[in-house]
Amino acid sequence: MTIRVLIADDQAMVREGFSVLLNAMPGIEVIGEAVNGREAVAQVDALRPDVVLMDIRMPELNGIEATREIVAADGEAKVLVLTTFDLDEYVYQALRAGASGFLLKDASARRLADGVRVVAAGEALLAPTVTRRLITEFSRISAAPRTPALTRIGDLTERETEVLVLIAQGLSNAEIAAQLVVAESTIKTHVSRILVKLGLRDRTQAAVFAYEARLVTPG
Repeated sequence: MTIRVLIADDQAMVREGFSVLLNAMPGIEVIGEAVNGREAVAQVDALRPDVVLMDIRMPELNGIEATREIVAADGEAKVLVLTTFDLDEYVYQALRAGASGFLLKDASARRLADGVRVVAAGEALLAPTVTRRLITEFSRISAAPRTPALTRIGDLTERETEVLVLIAQGLSNAEIAAQLVVAESTIKTHVSRILVKLGLRDRTQAAVFAYEARLVTPG
C-alpha cells in the first residue's frame, strides 16, 4: 500500500525539497502541504494522510499544539516531527503531545523515506540510543512523578512493568527478549498490552511515560 504523507512546514524550500525526495521513493506519495499548524490540522481532516511531517516552529499554531490536535482527532495519522537539532526541548514536548518520533531536517533522502515507513508501520522512529538521550535530557522538565501516571502503572503486571522499563532504557524487542530469555513474539504481546493499558500510541510514548513516572531515573 502507498503511504500518504502530508508535509507541514512554513518554509517553502523545505516543503518542496521533501516533497520531491519522497515522491521519488517507491510506495510513498505526498498528498498535501501545509504552511502552518492550523492548516496542518485542517489538511489532516480533509486528506487523511498516514504520516504528517511536522515542523515545530510555525506561525498561527505551532507544531506541538497541531500535533496534540491531530492525535486527539485522528487515531490513524502518525506525526513525525521535523527539527534542526536532535536535542531540541520542543521535540520532547512534541513526543508528549503524541508524536511518534523526530527527524532531523538535514536527513538524507533514504533516511527520510525509511523514517516515514517506520512511523507509518506504527513504530517509533527514534533509534534506541537517541530515544534514551533525548528523554533523559528533557524528562528533567517534570520535577515529580505524576499521580495519574502512578495510578496507571498499577494496571500493569510485574512482567509488563519490567518490559516497560527496558523499553525506556532503549532496548528493542529482540534485545528485551534476549535479556528476559523469552520469545520475541512474547515481548511484542507484552508491548501491545502495555500500550493498551496505559492508553499510549507507541514505544516512544511508553518511554516518556516510564521516565515521567520515575520508573527509570534520568542520568
